Amino acid sequence: MIEHLTKDEFIGKVFDFETKKEWDYKGELPAIVDFYADWCGPCKMVAPVLESLSKEYDGKLKVYKVNTDKEPELSAVFGIQSIPSFLFIPVGGQPQMAMGALPKASFQSAIKDVLKVAAEA
Repeated sequence: MIEHLTKDEFIGKVFDFETKKEWDYKGELPAIVDFYADWCGPCKMVAPVLESLSKEYDGKLKVYKVNTDKEPELSAVFGIQSIPSFLFIPVGGQPQMAMGALPKASFQSAIKDVLKVAAEA
């Protein structure tokens, strides 16, 4: 299930950027954070893909969305300059950013290679 995050929720569930300088992911499952805006066409194209992935990988990874219009500070912290932008967060590793409306296959490959989550058989 996709979860929309405010800045405070992001700090609580993903990363406390106000007190920590080094990346320290708080989650127990790998995550994808979608930085988007309601007016963004490509963001709307990706939304059903993320919805489908969140169901496919339910219990194996988290899918979060951050509205860049409502959470400008989060966008600034991650240097978001174009949307959609996606932060792929492995457990115990460094996050990787990807930009643009990615096809489902690109998400699946990042889930496997970056997040180290195997697809359902």
